[in-house]
Parts: sequence; structure tokens; C-alpha cells
Amino acid sequence: MARMKKADYLKETVKHIDISRHNVVPLVDAMNDMAFSARDLARAARIYNLMLADKNCSVILTLAGSLFSAGLKKVVADLIRHNMVDAIVSTGAVIVDQDFFEALGFKHYKGAAHGVDDNELRALHIDRIYDTFIDEDELRVCDDTTRKIADSLAPRPYSSREFIEEMGKYLSKHGKTKDSVVLAAYEKRVPIFVPAFSDCSAGFGMVAHQWNNPAGHMSMDSAKDFLELTKVKIEARDTGLLMIGGGVPKNFTQDTVVAADIMGEAAPMHKYAVQVTVADVRDGALSSSTLKEASSWGKVATTHEQMVFSEATLAVPLIAGYAYHKGAWKGRKARNYSDFLNKGTR
Repeated sequence: MARMKKADYLKETVKHIDISRHNVVPLVDAMNDMAFSARDLARAARIYNLMLADKNCSVILTLAGSLFSAGLKKVVADLIRHNMVDAIVSTGAVIVDQDFFEALGFKHYKGAAHGVDDNELRALHIDRIYDTFIDEDELRVCDDTTRKIADSLAPRPYSSREFIEEMGKYLSKHGKTKDSVVLAAYEKRVPIFVPAFSDCSAGFGMVAHQWNNPAGHMSMDSAKDFLELTKVKIEARDTGLLMIGGGVPKNFTQDTVVAADIMGEAAPMHKYAVQVTVADVRDGALSSSTLKEASSWGKVATTHEQMVFSEATLAVPLIAGYAYHKGAWKGRKARNYSDFLNKGTR
């Protein structure tokens, strides 16, 4: 049998779902009269819409997992463009390896979770994300682009939010597509925080940057990330959380209430909270810790909170699509928190 070539694997691209084309309001409303996860999802969608209808509420979106490689990138980009999100906290892979990577002109491809030879994929420089393939050689270009951005910066500590803004600036000049979360956030002045920023392609670029510039280089300051997001919480006061997955982004965002209190600033618990997750206590309980549990820590109020135990590619288009077509976001003002933070850092 003839040996497979790289082109044989990288043929059919992953397409990003467009929530504007699918009015799911009747479907989600009907799910409210069902039971189990369907009713939970319907309540979560209504709570997200409540966040947008509340003129005093700022919405923080958290992202964890292989979301954009799986087709959810345009959903988040549209939420940003329509003032449905005011700040984002994410893992590095979502923002860099998936969004920034595609903004450079590369793609994720439909693959298979079973029946493929991973040793053969490695020999062909193809990386597998469950049933999705990505070209490792193109990912190295992404790594090197982050190095070039790091090389262009003054040697000082940066928050991940500041560095991602530089990535957005780069895409505004050199990007290959407008459907980029990093670019949309840069244009709409929505800050993106990645607390564990070195754990992605940007980490490789920064390692190369510091290796080549040992006497003077930029560095990443995770405490500055925490301080900046806490400043957003203090400025916003009323906040709603839309959390996709758990882990560091979830905990980091919830902790801003406690951080504000430690600094002697009054910041109420997060007023609204929705979490979509498939985690349970067997994974260590952080991603699966309920929003009611977070209330015991003084982080999340329990009046408008909902856990949705569902895989993100199923739940997010329904929750986001419901809020989009309900239209509470129309006329909602942009918070411009990137500009607010820049006033205190530059």
C-alpha cells in the first residue's frame, strides 16, 4: 500500500460556525420545558442574556480547551464585535496556537480520533488534537512570529494582555483574515489575559527571544496580569462570567474579588455566572467545582448562576446564539478596558 503523504491528511478544513445564521431562540426556549442538561442550558442562555441586558454589568469570558481549532473562533470574534464581551481570560493555546495561528493564514483540518497512525503523523510533521490535524511546520512559523514580536519590544516585564495587544497590532498590518479574536479584541479595545502564557506557541517564541538576548529582553509578569484584571473588576464593579471550560482562566477570574478585598477595594461578588464544562471531581475538582462552591469563597453570587455539563462545541453556539438573536446587546456600550489599563501602564 502506498505511503500517505502530508497532503493526504491535510485536505478538509474545519469551518467556524456562524451564530448569526442560525436563530436558535425557539429551540433553546423549548429546551427550557425539558429536563436535565437541556433545562440547565436554557437557563444558562437566559442568564447570559441578563448580563447583556444589565447596563451596569461587564461581561468576562473565560476560555479553556481546544475551542477555536474545533470551530468556535467566529463565535467569540462576533461576541467581541457586537459588544457582548468586555474582557477575556484564556489559555495560551486557544489564543496563540489556534486563533493567532489561523490569523497568519494557516488552517486546522478535519482528522480522525481513531484509526490513524500517530507515529506516521509525527513523521509527516502533523500534530493531532483529537479529531483535528494541524501542520507542525506552520505552527513553527507561529512560534517564530511571536519571537519577532518579542524582539521588537523594549526589554521590560509585560502582562500577557500587553503582549497580546502587540499581537493584535501585528495582525492589523500583516494578518490574513479578519475573523480573528486577537484582531477583533485589538480593534474593539477588549483586553485578553493569558495567565499561563508560556504554555503555548508564544512560550517557544519567548524562549528563543530570551536565549538570543540574554543581556536585555522582555519578560512576562503573571502578577501584573492578576493586578490588571483585578483593576478591571474594581472599575466594573458589577460583572458577569461566561466560562467555557475551567482550570486557570476560571479560577484566575473568580479570584479578582478576593484580590480586590485584600487591596482594600470594594468589589462585589460576580453577579452572574455560567460555566460550560464536562469535568467532574475525578479530574481534581478545579474545573468541576460548582459556582455555588465558589460562593463559599466570596467569589460568585448564587442568584444568577448555572452549571452546564456539556461539551463546548454543543453548548456554546446555543448559549451565544440565543443571546445574539434575543438582541439585548444592541445599543450596549463598549467598555474599552484596554484603553483604561493602558492609561496606568504606559
